[in-house]
Amino acid sequence: MLETLNELLAPWQQTFESWLGVSGWWLLPLLVIGLAIIADLVTRLLLWRLVPLLKKSKSRWDDTIALAIRTPLWVWIWGFALLYVATIISWHYDFGWLQQHLTELRNLFHLLILAWVGLRLTSRIKYRLIVPPAGHKAKPMDANQASVISKIVGATLLIVIGFLVLKQLGVSPSNLLAVGGLGGILIGFAARDVIANFFGGLAVHLDKPFLVGDWVCSPDRDIEGMVENIGWRLTRIRCFDSRPIYVPNALFSNIIVKNPSRMKNWRIYQTIGLRYEDIGQVRDITKAIREMLENHESIDTNQFMLVNFKHYDDYSLNLFCYAFSNTTDWVEHQDIQQDVMLRIADIVHENGAELALPTREVHLKDAMVWRQEEHPEERETDDEHDRDRDRQDESRQKESGDDQAAGKRVDKQRHNRPRGSRPGETSETPSSSSEQESES
Repeated sequence: MLETLNELLAPWQQTFESWLGVSGWWLLPLLVIGLAIIADLVTRLLLWRLVPLLKKSKSRWDDTIALAIRTPLWVWIWGFALLYVATIISWHYDFGWLQQHLTELRNLFHLLILAWVGLRLTSRIKYRLIVPPAGHKAKPMDANQASVISKIVGATLLIVIGFLVLKQLGVSPSNLLAVGGLGGILIGFAARDVIANFFGGLAVHLDKPFLVGDWVCSPDRDIEGMVENIGWRLTRIRCFDSRPIYVPNALFSNIIVKNPSRMKNWRIYQTIGLRYEDIGQVRDITKAIREMLENHESIDTNQFMLVNFKHYDDYSLNLFCYAFSNTTDWVEHQDIQQDVMLRIADIVHENGAELALPTREVHLKDAMVWRQEEHPEERETDDEHDRDRDRQDESRQKESGDDQAAGKRVDKQRHNRPRGSRPGETSETPSSSSEQESES
């Protein structure tokens, strides 16, 4: 092909060489570069002008295809031009090893561009399935289902392109599959968790127990939050405290998953306790609460509704209220439940009753003096203390009596001593002198 082009361009090459003084074979690479520039400008002009017009059309896929091929087409134009220039240079300088690999390289480049276009096309198809063009009769597809379709198409395309690349590199796909039998078994054991998660993700996509944006929770595991993404291996759930949880898809095959987002109504189930002395108002209160719920603008009267006296509790008469709000929004349901509970409190007060609190009353028939019973050990100890105290008192009294008697004897001696005698002198008393005279 290059020889044919050189023969056709031979006169132009001579003119080019005579004008510029450059070897004439450079005319062909420059011509390829010039054609690439023209093709780039034309495609940019056409696609930039064509895509806005295609978006306004009622067709579903024309703008999708144009957007999918726009960027890969520019890359293909310049990649093909550079590879062709490299082929011309290798042919001119007779680079045999480069000529052998350039053909394979061009084929691989075409396959990679084709795979790129296919992946972009599947992404655009997913968007178009979810958001059909204005005025089109097609109904919007569920985001989860569109994601499944795009992923399956993308995976199939990559497998096909992969086999073509292996064939281009000289690897037979049949031999690869034959050799891969034993290897597949070994890989299956090593990657069984990955395979289980893949099929678990496929089951989630097909069964659709939850979708992106749903509020899910599991009573078996500590999982609760909003679903942000459903992948082939993991599902990302954003908790209400803003923490992300990454759950392997295989886990959903073994746990119970609740989806509050698919509830038709939110339930109001409350217990109201009244005092025992308000038992006469129970009938009027239950009737008034039932009428309030039937006339409430946010209560679904088509659903089951009950207001009854439930049972006698330890300190209260328990009534229960069972109804459903007409919303699936959790925040709005909380406001409705608050309004219902406040209205019930107003009804209780209007009927002269009060809500019960845990209280206890003690009724005494006669006034009584309570005496604390003493323990035998404490009583014996008290008796010993009393006896010791009595002995101490007796000893004090005895000592005080002895002191008084001694004082009286001293006073008597002082009274009998003659006047003018000293305390150390002895004097005879009249009785003693008379006794001496009688003896003589």
